[in-house]
Amino acid sequence: MFFQTMPRCWTAYALASSLLLAVGGASAAESARPVSPELRAALMQAVGASDSFAHPFDAEVWLLDMAQRLAPFVPEREQRLEWLRLIHAEATRAGVPPEMVLAVIEVESRFERFALSHAGARGLMQVMPFWLEELGRPQDNLFDVATNLRYGCTILSHYYQRAEGRWHEALARYNGSFGKLWYPERVFKALDARWYAR
Repeated sequence: MFFQTMPRCWTAYALASSLLLAVGGASAAESARPVSPELRAALMQAVGASDSFAHPFDAEVWLLDMAQRLAPFVPEREQRLEWLRLIHAEATRAGVPPEMVLAVIEVESRFERFALSHAGARGLMQVMPFWLEELGRPQDNLFDVATNLRYGCTILSHYYQRAEGRWHEALARYNGSFGKLWYPERVFKALDARWYAR
């Protein structure tokens, strides 16, 4: 199972989420301030388009929680919700935790859609353009968020499977720093600090 290989903080998050759902309470972030009608409407639109969640309530809880965490990087509310919906869908399709994808994006591009590395990696997940030629799809735009997430999540999933569930190895391969720990440690630091409840 995927989460059996995750750090202990992930288990705590899953337990806390289960308790919140069981008692019908709001997330800690949500209870800190009231939800505006505009946010509620935007969230409901995103929830309605989110078929990667088991239940609409799961979508609402996750999207609202993560949207508040993403706000320092992406100020525009509708953009945050759309990106989160895409991240969840692509991560789920690829079989990787969406929270891990959020941590990778934070480290790779800090959620800059048009990020371009000195090596030529592009977009949110810093996908290398050689993949376009490799797949015979030179027309694909790696600065398009949906396209970038499809490539990035698929590549991350491949390395996770190749590493037989060892995230440190998978992340180092994703970054091209296999055999070194600095990149996986940065991703796990972002994951623990922002994308999972403490």
